Amino acid sequence: MSKIQISRIAAWITAIIFLQTLYFKFTAHPDSVYIFSKLGMEPWGRIGVGVAELITAILLLIPRTTGIGALLGLGTISGAIFFHLFILGIEVNGDHGKVFYLALIVFFACILILWKERKSLPIVGAMLP
Repeated sequence: MSKIQISRIAAWITAIIFLQTLYFKFTAHPDSVYIFSKLGMEPWGRIGVGVAELITAILLLIPRTTGIGALLGLGTISGAIFFHLFILGIEVNGDHGKVFYLALIVFFACILILWKERKSLPIVGAMLP
């Protein structure tokens, strides 16, 4: 597989994961409300993170903005991983760690995309040989 194909596949997987979580955030699903209440960020944190994830998914799906989407996604998901490790725990509401493990997939996919798309990033890409 070429560099572009691997990056595109990772971008699609990441975008799909981000998009499927929007239902929970935007409909105030009890699990999502529980998480953001425990963090003291309900409802605005839940809605704000949902908007960030929507923008991230759109950027990931547009080939010219995939790198920027991965950068935004890495920042967003790093916060989620941090909160899981230090406040929420790996397992939340009996999910057996599913949300945490999906966050790890997104985290590593964003790193892969950033590595593959590094030359297309503004400022950073211009400094690379």
